[in-house]
Amino acid sequence: MGSTDKKVSVEWVMPQGQPECSIERVERALGMLEGRWKLLIVHHLLVRQPRRFSDLERAIPRVTQKMLIQQLRALEADGIVRRIAYPEVPPHVEYELTEAGVALTPALNALHDWAAGTTSD
Repeated sequence: MGSTDKKVSVEWVMPQGQPECSIERVERALGMLEGRWKLLIVHHLLVRQPRRFSDLERAIPRVTQKMLIQQLRALEADGIVRRIAYPEVPPHVEYELTEAGVALTPALNALHDWAAGTTSD
């Protein structure tokens, strides 16, 4: 029995006037944002930044502390979030979006609009 990737092919057709899109670029972008909490973190930082860790914890009550830390570290490693540590006692750490993170605004607005159109009120 052969694998399905040889039987099924998808052809991507760009709208007229649009530059050709690389599937690898899309996969890389989605990889940076995959995870249950990353888009919510970016959303909350778009609404108000900078934000302290505890502010994000309160804004996303279902996320565990461990998962929030992991997701913030991953977003920081991908250049979407910037961590600012102030040399104080007790430690004061804030998070804000980088230029790349702010560039996600149109995509999140489109996602918001799409979600508003798919829900029944």
